[in-house]
Amino acid sequence: MMISLKGKVVMITGASGGLGQTVAEAFSRGGAKVVVVSRELAGKFAKELVGVQADVTDEAEVQRLMKEAVQKTTRLDCVINLVGGFAMGRLAETDASVWSRMLSLNLTSAFLLSREAARIMSNQGSGRIIHMAARAAVDPFPGAGAYIVSKSGLLALIKVLALELSGSDVKVNGVLPSTIDTPANRQSMPDADFTQWVKPEAIAALLVFLASDEADALNGALIPIGSS
Repeated sequence: MMISLKGKVVMITGASGGLGQTVAEAFSRGGAKVVVVSRELAGKFAKELVGVQADVTDEAEVQRLMKEAVQKTTRLDCVINLVGGFAMGRLAETDASVWSRMLSLNLTSAFLLSREAARIMSNQGSGRIIHMAARAAVDPFPGAGAYIVSKSGLLALIKVLALELSGSDVKVNGVLPSTIDTPANRQSMPDADFTQWVKPEAIAALLVFLASDEADALNGALIPIGSS
């Protein structure tokens, strides 16, 4: 049975990648009014989607984004945050600029989006905030320290915000995928076993569920998906 999101306004950040476009299509099929957010928008999305261009690592840009989205749609029921970045490198060999970039892409962006969304959703009485974390945050491996630390911080953000909003109808949850089967990942890891990677469609289905009324009981959940 298809989950209905009819009447819900869903914002998807980081929507221009392979995963983002699949997720946007899934929410649109479910009946949601979808606001897609990316640094670059031109020609990438269906005309029925609402596009807003923004850099979500910048505080002023996020505030403008939220204001513009609510002006266009009148409310905000769910934020799906897919923004993130990856960098290899052992911590002892990591340049400070790489460290800062990972924190900015994977943690600061999530904080800014969460803060603004929580304010809007608390005022309207309900909402869902869902972040894309990573399996590596709970099962780390050597050689990608800045990335893993930043994603681990995101898990703490999800838990703390969920606790701070407990008692309200604003829920905060996270999805922890293993390697996602996108064209970019296939290109960067051509010798990997793609059959072990999680499909974007599977992640999209989980996100649709978490955004729906059927997931009302979940708050502060960190849900793994894909091969361990």
